Amino acid sequence: MSNKTPPNLRYTKDHEWILVDGSTGTIGITDHAQDALGDIVFVDAPKTGTPVQAGKVFGTVESVKAVSDLFSPASGEVTEVNDTLKDSPESVNEDPYGKGWLIKIKLSDKSEVDALMTADQYSAYAAQEHS
Repeated sequence: MSNKTPPNLRYTKDHEWILVDGSTGTIGITDHAQDALGDIVFVDAPKTGTPVQAGKVFGTVESVKAVSDLFSPASGEVTEVNDTLKDSPESVNEDPYGKGWLIKIKLSDKSEVDALMTADQYSAYAAQEHS
């Protein structure tokens, strides 16, 4: 499982990830989450300019099984939305850490990211959830 958990990201207990680059955070759902959800058919993400808050819902992802809330790993303002997901939401299944990213935010407090799980911590957490 560790090869499916990139070490350069931080993770939440709700199975979202964030990649920090300067003051920008790119957010998506983990491979574990997309696997548990099954085939993703729709992603509802906020519009550019929308404020998001760490630990709060910022959108939903709909699969053939269920609709799941998306929780922001950090606070900030949405600067970009992955519009390609409108036509190809399956990108989240196929490439959750690449083409399947959901939103980018301008971080308001980078220290929030430090409180998130590392790849090793998340791998252990996700494995525990399975047992």
